[in-house]
Amino acid sequence: MTDATPPDTTEADQAPDYDAMTRDIADVPAVEVITTVAVHLLSAAAVNLGLDKPDSEHKDLDEARKLITALAGLVTASATEISSFHAAPLRDGLKSLQLAFREASLVPDEPGQGPGEKFTGPVFG
Repeated sequence: MTDATPPDTTEADQAPDYDAMTRDIADVPAVEVITTVAVHLLSAAAVNLGLDKPDSEHKDLDEARKLITALAGLVTASATEISSFHAAPLRDGLKSLQLAFREASLVPDEPGQGPGEKFTGPVFG
């Protein structure tokens, strides 16, 4: 039996090509980065609200509040930069999450005090 030894590799061969990765992210339009982040925040908030399935074990309103507030800040701040075409569906999703949060809360927040409402104003059903 012979010993099979792996070919010689150096750390330089295994290191990621950071220059290529930097070039790749530079090619992505800002509107795509912003909407992608917003969709991740939307999805995470929905899961934390228990909207992923009935009797979800992932329900955590404190985490959902943080995510919704971050989403509201991002959508509000970037709306003029990404155009209504991209911002309108994000606003709709945000409002849906804010209403779902209000429904899921045992003690509802006062109007204007819910998650993200300091950025969006009071949300009513």
